[in-house]
Amino acid sequence: MVSQKIFIAVAGNIGTGKTTLTQLLSKKFGWNAHFESVADNPYLVDFYQDMSRWSFSLQIYFLNSRFKAHQKISQGTESSIQDRSIYEDANIFARNLYEQGKLEKRDYNNYLELYRVMCGFLAPPDMIIYLKKSLPKLKERIQQRGREYEKSITDEYLINLNLYYDEWMGHYKAGKKLIIDSNDLDFLNNPKDFNHLTHLILSTLEQRDIYLENQVFSSS
Repeated sequence: MVSQKIFIAVAGNIGTGKTTLTQLLSKKFGWNAHFESVADNPYLVDFYQDMSRWSFSLQIYFLNSRFKAHQKISQGTESSIQDRSIYEDANIFARNLYEQGKLEKRDYNNYLELYRVMCGFLAPPDMIIYLKKSLPKLKERIQQRGREYEKSITDEYLINLNLYYDEWMGHYKAGKKLIIDSNDLDFLNNPKDFNHLTHLILSTLEQRDIYLENQVFSSS
């Protein structure tokens, strides 16, 4: 087991299982867990009802929330795992809203400038775990958890997010990364899936000077 402080972020589209994996890894290794603000988010329900009206407010809220969490992790002395990183806000979600015409150009540019300034104060995570899921699996998972406000999410929205995630991860060089095809994996109910992943994570973290690029784990 890696003996020094570790900072891991779990990345992925809506419904990929980030929160579940974050909970399991936190419990397994005793890492502090930092979760995405959902239940107490004052903009999320309004956003899905009218994206154009609330996109900037929502993105600023998430940016502020994740910056504070990232900073707290970096300044702390204990290992931590974060459910979604600050980098995803700009590279995936804000970009998607802008390119779909849901976020005005001046707001987008203002947001990006603030994001870049904030990132200048942050050290990247030791590793990002990217959970990939196909559109059918995303829709199945979203339907299963039954959040009323998520029923309005379109296929186009999810497809675009998948594309931007793949592009971002393909160019990510700030730290180690594990790319995991989670379509047929069940970390919660299948110990074999979860144990295989934990071994892969520990192996990667022990290799402190090696960047594992395009490392894909699936059940096949």
